[in-house]
Amino acid sequence: MLGLKLPTDPRWINIVEKNIEEILTDHAFCEQKAASTAISMIVLFPEYTELVQEMTALVKEEMSHFKMVHDKIIARGWILGRDRKDEYVIRLMQFFPKGGSRTTFLVHKLLYAALIEARSCERFRLLSEHIQDEELATFYRNLMASEANHYTMFLGFARKYGNREEVDKKWQDLLDYEAQIMKDLGKTETMHG
Repeated sequence: MLGLKLPTDPRWINIVEKNIEEILTDHAFCEQKAASTAISMIVLFPEYTELVQEMTALVKEEMSHFKMVHDKIIARGWILGRDRKDEYVIRLMQFFPKGGSRTTFLVHKLLYAALIEARSCERFRLLSEHIQDEELATFYRNLMASEANHYTMFLGFARKYGNREEVDKKWQDLLDYEAQIMKDLGKTETMHG
């Protein structure tokens, strides 16, 4: 359903389980960045009323997820660590060339967002099925559907605002590129890396 070309190496779970505090901190910042992305789309594309409406709802949802993760950190006696660079997103953002029309820029932002949500959904599924911590397994199972909905929403908007055939071609090319990135990642306790 997600269309990802390369699944996460199952050994990633073993890395995560050795440092739950790190994955929770990284996850919290991923939720905050998702909210920021939604805000940026509102700011950059205010004339797309339906997009603005959905992004407004998404900001609320992502910040509620941030709070849920932050509450888990606090409940475990930890504090939110510092944000760090997301190598996955940095490398992903290099795929589409700079420039082009405003619509092209919007479509590219939507496709990036869709792919990040798809990979998050896949990682949440892995956590829900394989992590030994039952509380976190349930937590990630509950969040998984939300990520899948975000993925389909972003991809749907890209197809709506761009030429469907071109968007689908770009999406497949982006999936191929992401698979190459993933060959080098999955070795740290980060949500995407």
